[in-house]
Formats: sequence, C-alpha cells, structure tokens
Amino acid sequence: MPLDVEKIIQFIKQGDQDNVQIHLDDYNSQYSQCFFFDVEERERRKQRELDEFRMNKVREYVPDSDSDLDFDENEDPDLILRRRLAAALILFIRMRLQPGVLRVCLRTLRIISRDRKALAPLITDYAILTLARLGGISTLPTWPEEEAAQWGSTHSDITPENETETRPENDDSNTQSPTCYSETDDSVFASAACAESSVSEGCLQFNPVNLTSNCNTEAQNDHHAESVRKDGACGVLMRGKRDARGEKDEEGHDDGEIWRKEAIKALCNVIYNSPKAQERASTLKLLPGLTEKLKEGIHSSSPPIGQFYELRFLFLLTALRPELRIELHQERGVSMLTAALEQCLEVCWGETHEVLTDLTAPPVCEEVSQRALEILKILFNITYNVHRQEVDEETAALYRHLAAVLRHCLLVNCEGEERKDELQGHTVNVLSALPLQCLDVLLSVRLSEGSKESSGVNMDCVHSLLLFMEKRLDRGHKPKEKLTPVLNLLMESSKAHRETRHYLRQQILPPLRDVELRPEQGNTLRSRLVRLMTHVDTDIKQCAAELLFVLCKENVSRFVKYTGYGNAAGLLAERGLLKGHGPSPQQQYSSDSDSDTEEYRQAKARINPVTGRVEEEQPDPMEGMTEEEKEAEALNLINIFNRLSRDRIIQPVGVTTDGKLAPLCGQMSHCAVDEEEEEEEEDESETEQ
Repeated sequence: MPLDVEKIIQFIKQGDQDNVQIHLDDYNSQYSQCFFFDVEERERRKQRELDEFRMNKVREYVPDSDSDLDFDENEDPDLILRRRLAAALILFIRMRLQPGVLRVCLRTLRIISRDRKALAPLITDYAILTLARLGGISTLPTWPEEEAAQWGSTHSDITPENETETRPENDDSNTQSPTCYSETDDSVFASAACAESSVSEGCLQFNPVNLTSNCNTEAQNDHHAESVRKDGACGVLMRGKRDARGEKDEEGHDDGEIWRKEAIKALCNVIYNSPKAQERASTLKLLPGLTEKLKEGIHSSSPPIGQFYELRFLFLLTALRPELRIELHQERGVSMLTAALEQCLEVCWGETHEVLTDLTAPPVCEEVSQRALEILKILFNITYNVHRQEVDEETAALYRHLAAVLRHCLLVNCEGEERKDELQGHTVNVLSALPLQCLDVLLSVRLSEGSKESSGVNMDCVHSLLLFMEKRLDRGHKPKEKLTPVLNLLMESSKAHRETRHYLRQQILPPLRDVELRPEQGNTLRSRLVRLMTHVDTDIKQCAAELLFVLCKENVSRFVKYTGYGNAAGLLAERGLLKGHGPSPQQQYSSDSDSDTEEYRQAKARINPVTGRVEEEQPDPMEGMTEEEKEAEALNLINIFNRLSRDRIIQPVGVTTDGKLAPLCGQMSHCAVDEEEEEEEEDESETEQ
C-alpha cells in the first residue's frame, strides 16, 4: 500500500509527533534500500515513448542516454512531495522532539538526501547548519532572526538545484521566525508554539544565513558521479554505493549518539550530491568545527560510535574542495590524523620511530579497519604533493612519525583478506606521497626472530610491499590505479636505500638459469613485470620498466640481459641509452658485480639479445642463391621500405649521437635527391651519345 506523504506533511505541520513517528517509520522501511527514486518513472517514460513510436512509426528525437530521459519535473508529483517533506522536516527537527521522533526524522532526511533532484530544501545554509548542529558540530555561525525565506507547498515555489536560485520576497503575514540556536544550549530546538506558528498552512518559513543572498547557484553536472579531481589527489567517487557498514543494531547506544550519527550521514549525502552544498560548507566554515569534534574524540578514552561518519564527512570535504585540503594541512591536520590513526589501531611505541607490531595479536575488526581507511584517505588528500616540497627538520620529524605508524598499517592483520588488501593499498598511497628522506624509518627497526633481513637491516616492511605488489599483479582490474603507487614506491625506495634494492633484486631478479623461455614468459615476478613493460598504458609500462632498471643499477647491458632488448628499447630510447651508456652520474650504486650462473655462461653465446632467450637455429634463407640474386633481393627490400616510407606507413629512424631515436626523413630525402640527380645525368649522357 503506497504511503500518503501529504498526510505525513500535515502531521508535521500539526506537531503530532506520535503520528509522524509511526508514518515515517513506514516510509523509512519502504525506502531504506532505495537509492534512485525515479527508476520506475524512467521505465514508464521509456515505455510510453516506445508505444508512441509503434503507433506513429516516427520519432523526432531518439535519446542517447538515460540522462536524456529525465522527465519534466511537473510530471512527477512524488518528487514535489519529497521536496515538501524535506522542507517540513528541516523545520520540524528544530522543535523539542522526543529522541525516537528526532531519530526517525533524521533517517528520513538521510533517505531523501540520496535523491539529487530533491535536494533543494537541503542545500540552503539554514538546512546545512541545522544538520551540522544536530551532528554535534558546535563551532558554527548563527542565523540572523530578521532574515526569512519561503518554501511553498507547490512545485513553482521550489527551486531545483540545477537552476538559478531565486528568493521570493518576504511575506508580510504575521508569521514568527523560529528561535535561533543558543550558544550555550546543545539541545537543538525551538519552542513548540513558535514552531507551530511558523509552519502555516501551505507555506513553510525558515531562516537562511544572509551569506547566500548574493551568490548564484552552481550548475549541477548530470554526470557528477564520474567527476575526478584534476590534480590527482583523489580517485573517482562512485555515486549510489551503499555504505559497507550497513544498518547495524543500535540497541544499547545513547539516543544522542544515534541521531548525531544520522545527521552526519544525511549531511554527507547532501555534500556529496550537490556542488552548491560543497561551496556553502566551505563558506560556512564547517571544517574547523568538525576538526574540533574529531579532536575531542581522539582525546577521549574511546571514540564515539559516529566517528566513522565524521571522518567520512571530512574526507568528502577535503576531496571535493581544494581550499579545504590546504586549510586542514595548515591547521596541523597531519598531526591530528596521525593521532587518530594511533588511537584507532591502538599503537604501542618502542624506541624512537618504532611501533611494536605483534603479529600474533587478534586481527583488527572491520569497524576499526574502516575508520583507519577513512583516516588514510584524508591523509592522502592533504599530503599528496608533499614529496615535491622541501621540508624542514620539524616537519620531517612529523612525517617520520607518520611513516612509522604507516609501517604498522602494512604489517597488521585484518579480518578478511580483502579488508587487509584495502588497508595496505591506502597505506601505500600515503607512503608514496611522503618525502623520500622520511621513509628511512621503514627500515630502522630492530631484527627479531623470523624477520626478513638484508645486510643486517629489517626487511619486513619491504617484504610486505613485495607481497602486496604480487597480489596486485595477479589482478587485472584497474591495473593503473592499483599498481602504479606500489611500483613507484618500490622504485624510489630502491634508489634511496641500497639494502632495499639488494633485497628486491634477490626476489625479483635472481641469477638467470632458465634461458630457454623469453623474459616475459612464465609466472615469476620478473616475467610478470617484464610483461608490463609492453602494457598499453604508458604509466604502467614506465613504472615497471623503471623499477627493473633501478634493480639493475641502471646498467644497460644488465637490463637487456634480464628483459631482452625488444622489451627494454622503449625505456632506453626515452633516456637516450640506446648506445649503451652506464648509469647516470647523479645516481651512485654499490660496486657489487652481477655474477652469472653456470647455465647462463654456457648458453650466453646462443642467446638472442632482442628476445632474451636461446633461439633455435634457423636455415639460411639465402643459401644456394647467387650474388646477383642476393643483390636483387636486397634492392627489392630497399624499394619496399622506400615505398612504405613515401606513403607514410612507416617512418625510418636511427640512433643519434646522444643515444636517442630520431627520424631519418632528412637523410632519406637527400638520398632520394642524389638518386634523381644521378638518373638525370645518365639520361643526359645517353642523349649526347
């Protein structure tokens, strides 16, 4: 039986809390799994257009995508009702409500906030600040009582988010504005009489902050779900992805904590779905209040139950607003988030920059790992470009402290391999953003029983990164964003630390024994990385090639030996090393030699340097041919290449003096001119005779 939303709105206007709770409970149960409210209407619209096509056999316009099927909002009364319900609830939650009623109202607002088209009442300063206050964010602006705006009960009175906002003139009717929040009262309410007088029949009055009076509404992108930060600080935010935490049992939890969590969840939806709300959140200074609330949780004995959503809210703000990333970084956000990560994982410190990791301890539970993931994502947002900057001694100490905690994140166990892989992935992202000189703490840990070591240095962290890279190599899904961070991190660490390079070389490039297979054939780490050297994605190709090149100490002959000249040619050409120059003078490597195995020495003379393996002997194709026939074949081959070059099918290139490839167009054109001149001279001599 469909719910009567109009009746719910009437109960809200009357202040009937019991009926509001009963009917909103039914509403929430019906739409708890609904993330896109207009799916059924879209299908009906498609069916109507199909019926019209079959009837008329002609259509003026064929839509190319679902976005073109967005129907006229006047045809969707459910959308209008959702907007009116959201506007009524925003006022209603300012009243002195019973905890259960407030909770169910906020849950309804959270469900409605999933619908981008119904966000108009929720993207005003009044609504954003109301939800923020209910979410426990106290350091916020207050509302001037003299300001008022109207949200009518008809569709014409509600401005869609993707249109320019126009504020109706203030009504002269005797309606009283709701009481503003008190600076000293944490309970968010207005007097019942005041609220009832402000919720009149057919018109809802509430007070926005005057900051938006001169602001134009931002244009809403229909494909906002696919928006990507151009500076690379963040990945794609997938719209409509369900919260992995699910609807957990809330019995036994404090009612205040529950509705604070619901308010933050609704605010997350609003900020995520609306560019205008993102801009207003930045202007209204939600970030300082949010960070203060997080600091209170960090210094408490146990974090509040809603801290995950506070972290998610902070992640959205830093991911979607570049100025907030800078602000949080300048306000010592790295230090605060590092402390939050320590509290989350219950870090125990040993000596300087050494976290004691007990590998026999129980795995980290799902709830803790989810909070840690949000912290790591925020840390990456505010530190993604730090590795390009020069840092002073104090800042370097801060990043070394963070790197020590991140080392613990790499080694700690989680419930489920997928969760552990996700935690390690975000940890690698943050490590790759930190200054390289601050990563020495990853190796400065005492050896213990069962530790991996290289030249007396603890390699447990490097071994964990190696295993993580191997797991990512086995998965073909999104290889660029999954592989490039760990490949870059291992390459840079190998450059900076001799022990890391030596250990990785033993694991990835052991002494050659089987020279019957091509380097890219097989399932070893070397073969899988060599296969990436010819990947279609240039970033992956370059990262894999540079890692192997560094492990070969940038020695061209050794690099060709392990990868084959055909696979190595791309990197060598880019670096101008096709003539076999050694490592760059800026990079200093140890002088240990590359000892060959007995199997390699015996087969070395028969190895094809291009393919990197022993090739079967092929018969001579010119055997039995006379010298004249060989010359004719050679001339025929030259003519074929000339024709392909003239038709621009191929472009002949050669190696220049600086070891790079350069086109031979100029040389070929000179040769062609010389041949034409010789032919003309021969013709002239024949004519004279």
